Amino acid sequence: MNIGDTLFDNIPGIFNPASKDLTGTAGVVTLFLNAVFVISGLILLFFFIMGGIGMISSAGESNPQKAEAAKKTITSAVIGFVIVFTSYWIVKLIGELLGISDLIF
Repeated sequence: MNIGDTLFDNIPGIFNPASKDLTGTAGVVTLFLNAVFVISGLILLFFFIMGGIGMISSAGESNPQKAEAAKKTITSAVIGFVIVFTSYWIVKLIGELLGISDLIF
């Protein structure tokens, strides 16, 4: 039984055609990693946008706490981006060392 055909037949979006081959544990891990990286990218985008909106909205006010909170949000988003970017390449490197070239897209 192919799990990919059963569960993901009619789901468009982040699932590429290669991830439908879920015949074993490696396929499930690949699907999980791809979904986690896409979701983390969307969360990072959300925090960048929220930090930018906070910076813009605090520009005309004399409230330095709002500007500082917006700066902290953007700083946290940049740190999160570095962590996700580094983990992506660590997973890619582990996949290449283990001979699994298509571990993540």
